[in-house]
Amino acid sequence: MLISNAVVCDVNGERNVDVQIQDGVIVAIGENLQDENVIDAQGAYLLPSLIDTNVRVLDSSLNAKNIKTLAKEARKGGVGHIVLNADATPAIDNEVVLEFAQNGVKDIKGVKIDFMLNALKEDMALSNIAILLKKGVVAPYMSTIAKNNIAIKIAEYVKMYDVTLFCKPEDNSLINAGVMLEGDVSSKLGLAGIPELSEVLHVSRMIEIARYFNIKILFKSIASPRSIELITKAKKEGVHVSCEVSVHHLIYSDEACEGFNTTAKLNPPLASREDVILLQNALKNGDIDVLSVLHQPNSPVNKEVAFFDAAYGCEALEDALPIYYTKLVKSGMISMSELVKLTVENPAKCINTKAGIIEVGQNAADIVLFDTNEKKVIHNAQSLYNGEALFGTAIPMPEESDKT
Repeated sequence: MLISNAVVCDVNGERNVDVQIQDGVIVAIGENLQDENVIDAQGAYLLPSLIDTNVRVLDSSLNAKNIKTLAKEARKGGVGHIVLNADATPAIDNEVVLEFAQNGVKDIKGVKIDFMLNALKEDMALSNIAILLKKGVVAPYMSTIAKNNIAIKIAEYVKMYDVTLFCKPEDNSLINAGVMLEGDVSSKLGLAGIPELSEVLHVSRMIEIARYFNIKILFKSIASPRSIELITKAKKEGVHVSCEVSVHHLIYSDEACEGFNTTAKLNPPLASREDVILLQNALKNGDIDVLSVLHQPNSPVNKEVAFFDAAYGCEALEDALPIYYTKLVKSGMISMSELVKLTVENPAKCINTKAGIIEVGQNAADIVLFDTNEKKVIHNAQSLYNGEALFGTAIPMPEESDKT
């Protein structure tokens, strides 16, 4: 199979070349290649499939059906590799649940699904981190509700196995009562707010733990510009920390919650309008390392209720590439090559793998065609982009079973 007239784009930039694929592997990249089976890309992008390390299943209910649904949505959105969040039900904090989850992905094709482990059990005791890492989880996940002595033990395991700690900075005493960002909008709606300090305090604390133990930490779902300032400063000082931000927090402010819009009830909460501008500047300046669509789907029964009672999260995985392209690339905020770095190369580094370059020898399942001329209006009440027109359609490479 030959893909001609494509704009091949990876972390090294864009180039107009042909790509030849045989038996599911790229065998040649160049100009004027020949093949009996030719796909004319007509100027569409050929990209590395996206990687998202912050994805949840429906209602956070871990079962084979929900995992398969997730895989289908990922493929439609141009996402070829996902890491399921560990705080599911049941939580991935023991061998039995991990084996159950791994069995649920055995027959899935076209999308690779990995798992992180929940370093803390429900009773706040440590899970068996060593065994779970040996059995295939890609990273330990820790909320900073963990006390210092527990966080230090987790750091020791992270150093021992040379993995990246996925860390959600939050303060249990500050987040329990709140349902959105503390500020003018929460006051206007009469809703309890979560102060920005809940995140910033624990980013600072975990930076010092990373510095002391010389470990790698990816701060998950950062929403505060002050947190990014602290992380950027630490990186310049040689501390191995990085930050992930969701695309939603770069586009929407807490004003999206007006009218008690439960689709905009996210964790972490959407920032103020002023802070969204600062987050966008951080993206442009290269201070954000990883992007996520923060996919957290919920059944209507958990969303179509009072704002206080509604579950956190929105749907975005099925429209991942169109959202990124329309909101970040087409708008001029970043280039397509920079998008690949933030959604492929850097997430891959956090799970000790390599991606982001299209080259000979690469599996064709790890690339995707993306036609930016296509436009569609989103019709999904659980999407923040409901009613909006998004540009681009992801076209995954045919699976072996698709061939005739």
